[in-house]
Amino acid sequence: MARDRKNVAPAAAAPGVETVRPKVKVLIVDDHPIFREGLRRVLDAEADLEVQGEASSAAQAVAAATAQPPDIAIVDLTLEQSNGLDLIKDLTLRQADLPVLVLSNHDETLYAERCVRAGARGYVMKDRPPAELVAAVHDVLAGKFHLSHGITHRILAKLGHTSASAPGDVSEELSDRELQVFELYGRGRTTRQIAETLHLSVKTIESHRDHIKQKLGFPASTALVHAAVHWLETHREL
Repeated sequence: MARDRKNVAPAAAAPGVETVRPKVKVLIVDDHPIFREGLRRVLDAEADLEVQGEASSAAQAVAAATAQPPDIAIVDLTLEQSNGLDLIKDLTLRQADLPVLVLSNHDETLYAERCVRAGARGYVMKDRPPAELVAAVHDVLAGKFHLSHGITHRILAKLGHTSASAPGDVSEELSDRELQVFELYGRGRTTRQIAETLHLSVKTIESHRDHIKQKLGFPASTALVHAAVHWLETHREL
């Protein structure tokens, strides 16, 4: 007489034999090959993590994630011919349960909240120790958000309808790409330097600059630059 499968307990593992869990598959998206190599070594050194793929652009990242869906994606904001914020939106739209962790040189006070709104689960600055990155990866994989205390407070304050941003904060008026351009002008970069940093043409940067001037009411580019410097200094003090 056949036994009822519902009443059959799974076979116990043999004494002394450890159950091997599959490693978490990581996709690294960054436009610097040397940095990707260093990050791969940090992650592969962890017993439960394994870098499955690398990409330097949004197109490469989407292709890699489609071919072999990762368990987590670690994304920079500045990529070859693309915007990391747009990539976050694209990845989470394609794979709703994919946790995305941002690892970037861009100031978290300027971009962390935007990244969370785009779908990211955490934000770590590149100047932080490797141990913090690993901890962030595990937090995100566990379904938690990994953000600094200051950023968490700002976001919660906004959810509580007590804005943590300065009145008339220009960042609320600009698109993601425009904010990147505005920030770089505030850091003293020239139009050509910004184009090189963002892997865009000078003409494209000039177009973004003109849109910023129109949105914020600056009559000339010099006024935009002065305002960007002042805004960046003020914003860091919040």
